[in-house]
Amino acid sequence: MSARARQMPVPQLLASSGRERVVIENISPLIDCGRFAVKRIVGEQLWVEADCFADSHDLLACVIKYRHDDDAEWRESAMAAQGNDRWRAAFTVDRIGVWRFGVVAWIDTLRSWAHDFARRIEPADVRVAARAGADLIAAAARRATAIERAQLEAWAGQLREEPDAERLHELALDAGLMALASLHARRNAAVRSAYLRAVVDRPRARFSTWYEMFPRSCAREPGLHGTFDDVCSQLDYIAQMGFDVLYLPPIHPIGRERRKGRNNAVVATAADVGSPWAIGSDEGDHKAVHPQLGTHAEFRRLLEAARGRGIEIALDFALQCAPDHPYVSAHPQWFRRRADGSVQYAENPPKKYQDIYPFNFESDDWQALWHELRDIITFWIGQGVVLFRVDNPHTKPFAFWQWVIAETKREHPDVLFLSEAFTRPKVMHRLAKLGFSQSYTYFTWRQTKRELTEYFTELAHGPGREYFRPNCWPNTPDILPAHLQSGGTPEFALRLVLAATLAANYGIYGPAFELKEHIAREPGSEEYLNSEKYEIRNWERARADSLAAFIGRVNRIRHSHEALQSDGSLHFHPVDNDMLICYSKAAPGQADVILTVVNLDHRYVQSGWIDLDLAPLALAPGASYEVHDLLSGARYSWHGSRNFVRLDPAVAPAHIFHLPGRAPSAVSGLPPDDTH
Repeated sequence: MSARARQMPVPQLLASSGRERVVIENISPLIDCGRFAVKRIVGEQLWVEADCFADSHDLLACVIKYRHDDDAEWRESAMAAQGNDRWRAAFTVDRIGVWRFGVVAWIDTLRSWAHDFARRIEPADVRVAARAGADLIAAAARRATAIERAQLEAWAGQLREEPDAERLHELALDAGLMALASLHARRNAAVRSAYLRAVVDRPRARFSTWYEMFPRSCAREPGLHGTFDDVCSQLDYIAQMGFDVLYLPPIHPIGRERRKGRNNAVVATAADVGSPWAIGSDEGDHKAVHPQLGTHAEFRRLLEAARGRGIEIALDFALQCAPDHPYVSAHPQWFRRRADGSVQYAENPPKKYQDIYPFNFESDDWQALWHELRDIITFWIGQGVVLFRVDNPHTKPFAFWQWVIAETKREHPDVLFLSEAFTRPKVMHRLAKLGFSQSYTYFTWRQTKRELTEYFTELAHGPGREYFRPNCWPNTPDILPAHLQSGGTPEFALRLVLAATLAANYGIYGPAFELKEHIAREPGSEEYLNSEKYEIRNWERARADSLAAFIGRVNRIRHSHEALQSDGSLHFHPVDNDMLICYSKAAPGQADVILTVVNLDHRYVQSGWIDLDLAPLALAPGASYEVHDLLSGARYSWHGSRNFVRLDPAVAPAHIFHLPGRAPSAVSGLPPDDTH
């Protein structure tokens, strides 16, 4: 080496990291290299894994460091070796909000010494190695408390003074003292990963049962406009069906300019009430309530009445304005202009929404727009709302959602947002990464066994499981899928069972669903004839053929069985008939196991043999057991993995089996279920 080369300065990177021998790789859970937070529910354990290794044969120690954003101090959880340099540990997220976590690893000099010492045989060699260990232990003792220091110093003294090699082996390998010394040993050249984030939500984010209803259609007498007090009168009906979220479409004043008529007619009559999504008029903006619904005080009374029945009210957050919304005149810069100078209305060709003006998020005044929209959320939180269904978030900038959700949850971490984005998969997933608590799905259009199996396997076990919480809807005010138009009662019933048992979060648009509203506006359309979006409907909720009792039974099963209150345990089981689909879910520790079989054919009886994978069901091979159908109350004796099922859609579209020896969770506030 030349004299010039010897004199060259060491690069700064090497100078600062030359003593770091440990490598940390492949941390999980990890979303987009740590750019976005993983999601958990308060009380859950967050399991963290990482590859941690070093050169040579020295042993490592690894911990997770973690804390809530409100904590000043970091906590630690020791990671356990899993083999092949993989390490794993968990910590409990005991508060909602944002948590930080990372992995720290270092050469464990004490245990490396002990591992090496155990292999030494020659007495002289043993005594020399024992003195080296004594020095390490004495160094650890200097960082210990008085009592522990005395124990460690005594141990170090014994290792220095004991002449007998066999006795030294016994002393050196004392597991209890080694654990004590390790607590205070210096972490030489420790390496830490970047800190990652976890957003922890309240349990409603993981498990919820939604019911969508138009308040204006709740009047006791036909032809009248419903009020918040009329909604109160429907709460017992909704609670009896087992719903814990009542979602209301926009409750704000409705624009009069370019108001749509019945069935989306471009020209409205004086009697037409317009679409609730055409928000704003001279009667108020997004912070006002429609005067025919009531007042803010009456809305707060509705919130309180709902809470008394175990129901949360979710409000629609729709970022658009009617032409006569106060924003249009007060902030014209927040809207786009057409070539003729008029304000650009919303379009999704060939559909036109002349009664709605979208915001221009590329406006030079975008910061003021963002803050005003955030203030709308804050206003309704002040009224008592902590659950929002967001209309078409995929048509607004990602950056806005990332900002407004973080801003909101910083002050109000209990607030949840449901993303109503029926769009491209990557866009839906991006919105979930940005902070949406739940997301609509493609369930509405997934019909075949293959489609359902592939899609829900992806949702439950794909990479999106760390951040995308599916919320499944068989219908919405915008979507009357073709199968509900022609399948009759069996189709409505089977779709209800699928949504309610495949997903821990699901919802229906009612009373259209339980009353089996199925007539489309025209052939090939998914729009309802006489859509409630454009007119007041008077629903005969007590109709004899209503599915309300069936829905109530299914929802009571959901609330009574922990297995159906999360998605990660979903497991599909083969059936030799493609018209039958079978899957199971289990609570943590398999304390509660549910097996569901659904006939996907609304017309004909279907039968077949199920080939059960017994491990997820906590069943031993060859075991005989009884399964209890929670829908019908029937009990069947089964044996082993292969069992026969037969389902007549005219009688029951599905079995929801509770497996033996599993006690359901008791949940208060719901009507009793006589199948238990």
